[in-house]
Amino acid sequence: MGGDLMNRKRYSREFKEKVIKEAIEVGNISAVARRHELSRFLLAKWVRKETNPEKPKEPVKSKNDLELENQRLKTKLGEKDLQIAILEELLKKKNRQ
Repeated sequence: MGGDLMNRKRYSREFKEKVIKEAIEVGNISAVARRHELSRFLLAKWVRKETNPEKPKEPVKSKNDLELENQRLKTKLGEKDLQIAILEELLKKKNRQ
């Protein structure tokens, strides 16, 4: 098993770009992979990376940060609930007149 890494091929960026473009245009990864003597799984991985580049991950928030954010959001929600109640009350008063 250790020798498997030694047999791994390296492909140039130009080759990868050409094959990825062809796979996207043709719409058949398996056929394009066979044509270029590649594994369809490898080509699918290349296409996936090219079409869905990973978004940078947000840093993990600490428990304290999450608790503070949770409290801030609860306060904001309470304010919105109060605004809605005031507007509903004004609407009732207006409709009575």
